[in-house]
Amino acid sequence: MTKEKILNILKTIQYPGFSRDIVSFGMVKTISIENDIINVSLSINTDNQENLKKVESEIIKKLKNNKVSINFEKPEKQTNINQENVKQNIPQIKQIIAIASGKGGVGKSTIALNLATTLSKTNKVGLLDLDIYGPSLPKLVNVNTQPQMTNEKKLIPINKFNMKLMSFGFINTQNSPTIWRGPMVARMTQQFFDDVEWGDLDYLILDLPPGTGDIQLTLVQKLAISGAIIITTPQELALLDVRKGADMFKKVNTPVLGVIENMTHFLCPHCNKETQIFPGKGGEEESSRLNVPLLGKIFLNPDIAISAENGVPYVLNHENSVITSEYDKMAQQISSILNNKFSYKS
Repeated sequence: MTKEKILNILKTIQYPGFSRDIVSFGMVKTISIENDIINVSLSINTDNQENLKKVESEIIKKLKNNKVSINFEKPEKQTNINQENVKQNIPQIKQIIAIASGKGGVGKSTIALNLATTLSKTNKVGLLDLDIYGPSLPKLVNVNTQPQMTNEKKLIPINKFNMKLMSFGFINTQNSPTIWRGPMVARMTQQFFDDVEWGDLDYLILDLPPGTGDIQLTLVQKLAISGAIIITTPQELALLDVRKGADMFKKVNTPVLGVIENMTHFLCPHCNKETQIFPGKGGEEESSRLNVPLLGKIFLNPDIAISAENGVPYVLNHENSVITSEYDKMAQQISSILNNKFSYKS
């Protein structure tokens, strides 16, 4: 039994609740063979003893007919980014999920709103629109009023659709163009976390601007993000930019929870017939490359655009539709993944 063969066997062992193996997650620290005993050292940052036992049991099972010694260690401190900043969290918020894309026009904000709305049916949810230059949340929820402030000079989120909402667009109600340099954008991003009275939340959904600029970098350096969800469309052109965004989260040790493919087919609102508009399988390709779940596929449908224009989330207007069922499925998957959440080194 060689180290290479052992490593290949370990690649077949998935971490409980995920479709990704313990090797690709960076959990296998060292492998050694001494006196016919296989020593496997694992680096997993979790307090879930049941999951650790499952991993241990699976390793012993896969390495049958061999003596095996398994040692669990906590991951070493990260050296490539400021560890103190990464561990910062917003008090009273259990999970923070970033919705990201590599390019604009893929429907990220619409998905963020409808996913947050779906989660809010059974959870306390906040939605933060972090696109300083082009905020879309005010239009998507038909809100034109400025948020009030507490006595401590903290902004009070807008309450609508059973969610707490915040956007730069709520503050800049004159729709004047925002012309800011990087440091100013970073400070404003930080203020949305420090100076907003979010209260108790199960989920805070972050609608990021497209790309990998100052807002994204400030975010991953300042907050302990539970994970990111990558939005793409089927065509290869969109996928090229998506990969840059996904790889950014990987480099800063923020787990990618999954991929959502938008505009996957056109769904006729009259007969429910599916017609592919864009070529390619971007969602499947990216989820396979990242070895994370393809959480769902959202059809093109005129009613989605109509709901956005009317300022009401689609999933509230069409509760019995195929698309709403897809959002329900995605919300359940995300909750399941985060209930088994752990940190890993990429």
